[in-house]
Amino acid sequence: MKPTTGQGKVWLVGAGPGDPELLTLKAARIIAAADVILIDALVNRAVLAHARADVRVIDTGKRGGCKSTPQDFIERLMVREAQAGHTVVRLKGGDPFLFGRGGEEWRAALEAGLDIEAVPGITSALAATATLGVPATDRNACPGVAFVTGHRRDGATEPDWAALARSGLTLMIYMGVANVEHICERLVAGGLGPATPALAISAATLPQQKSVTATLSTLAETVRRGGIASPAMLVIGEVTRAVAQAMPPGLMTAQPRMFA
Repeated sequence: MKPTTGQGKVWLVGAGPGDPELLTLKAARIIAAADVILIDALVNRAVLAHARADVRVIDTGKRGGCKSTPQDFIERLMVREAQAGHTVVRLKGGDPFLFGRGGEEWRAALEAGLDIEAVPGITSALAATATLGVPATDRNACPGVAFVTGHRRDGATEPDWAALARSGLTLMIYMGVANVEHICERLVAGGLGPATPALAISAATLPQQKSVTATLSTLAETVRRGGIASPAMLVIGEVTRAVAQAMPPGLMTAQPRMFA
């Protein structure tokens, strides 16, 4: 691999939720043009089939519960490689700007005077529920959807669970498995009914996908019993009622091959 002349370019590319066939056409084209790919842990390596043989792939980690590559290191590396004249693809699971720290990386590139563009990806929340036929919104069931992080960092302000409980929105909670008991307790304390239907889905869109159905009051126990582990999505709200009624509580389901 030889550096291009002059300054390079940064692309923030969403790799989608896991199934490599859910990569967008534009993402595949940009990956094919990359000199350097900074790849996150949750990206399916099958998407690298679109890359050139001489591409340099650098693993930048970031998986829940594991030691992660420091964000400032990733940003410095991204800037350095682009300043060296390379086309740099920052390849992220899902969409770069939804719990992907894409905004921080965008700012780092701009502050360094670099040319940068983004390629959106399918976010895991919408892909996960689509595999089960669960809509994020339904005009008869809810007025909208809220994407929320369930991961609590030391010293960080957590979501206003009471406000979310009153909102009537479908709650799609990323990174919430480790704190599922706390989340459910706070939502019930905020006024959301314990019988509200809920789902948990792990490894969405991949062959090993599994899901469990529950109510808000039983979700934490059901997640533990069902072996739902990160990466996983918690979905709470009336939009899940139809699939919950169609499946016995706690049933684990293989991925419907709707994307085959």
